[in-house]
Amino acid sequence: MTVKDLERLYDYGYWANRRLIEAASHLTPAQFTRIVAGGYGSVRNTMVHMVSAELGWLDRCGGYRRGPALEPGDYPNVEAVREQCEMVERRMRSFLAGIQDKELPGRISFTNPRGETVSMVLGELMQHAVLHGMYHRGQIALLLGILGVVPTSFDMVLYDAEQDRVHVW
Repeated sequence: MTVKDLERLYDYGYWANRRLIEAASHLTPAQFTRIVAGGYGSVRNTMVHMVSAELGWLDRCGGYRRGPALEPGDYPNVEAVREQCEMVERRMRSFLAGIQDKELPGRISFTNPRGETVSMVLGELMQHAVLHGMYHRGQIALLLGILGVVPTSFDMVLYDAEQDRVHVW
């Protein structure tokens, strides 16, 4: 795993986020916050959790301080979530630009939610954070579909094809 590998994964994730946010912008405010199904219930709650978690992992990895977890109620509409996503993207890109491959195998310590100090490999934590977002994007796509809005596909092959200016289908 290299910083370049991580940058590619995060680039893909932010590209996919923009596609989901575009789809979510077609929801009414009531649909955006409606509890539908799943672990976080609504499109808004799942999006806010995804962004909050990424900020939390960035904090643990030595990036910007998040403070307390983000609260869904502070994000009444898609535009508020979009702004938060853009801020997190800028912070993550800045963090990735400031680290080197040789740092990725290093261990970092942080306090978990139970108050225990744990030590993990930086590169693995960064990889976890981006994969965590992928997991929740799938949930958001399902919630959007239930609400009648089908997002544009956000498969990674489409991201790669777009970068290469190739049409895969």
